[in-house]
Amino acid sequence: MFQSVLRGRVWIFGDNISTDLLMPGFAAMSNPDMSPQESARYCMYSNRPGWAEQVRPGDLIVAGRNFGCGSSRPGSKVLKTLGIGAVIAESAARIFFRNSINLGFPVVACPGVLDLFAEGEELEADLRTGVIRNLSTGKTIVGSPLPEGSPPMEILKAGGLLPLLERQRQASPTL
Repeated sequence: MFQSVLRGRVWIFGDNISTDLLMPGFAAMSNPDMSPQESARYCMYSNRPGWAEQVRPGDLIVAGRNFGCGSSRPGSKVLKTLGIGAVIAESAARIFFRNSINLGFPVVACPGVLDLFAEGEELEADLRTGVIRNLSTGKTIVGSPLPEGSPPMEILKAGGLLPLLERQRQASPTL
């Protein structure tokens, strides 16, 4: 179920976090020998071993510039499997952003966000207004909102692109 306001514990990551860190090749979700849950255990394994075991559902990632750079691997699928609620980053790679929205996983660009948080603090993000609030310190910053009625918001509200298309197909069987 879609929530436009998210709250959770912050995990901090820096610049240029690649899809190879999110989804290492040996544990890619297309590996038939591993379940999605097993694959997700290796998320960030190369730069933060054991991180995936510490994540709790609803946790949020705050990151630097160019989050999700690299290949077109759907790294947000692993984050979603782990229960991460969203990524709020200085900037995100375009293909990662688009893949994330298509999978129903929120990504918000918010220049300056990395300076507002320390790991473990509590964050509140309003996806519709772009307001990002540090609940631990009371500081606020505004990122790029996903306006009501915009294609990304409609895809997120549907739970991803495929559920949105299926809903549209059912509503208009002649499509």
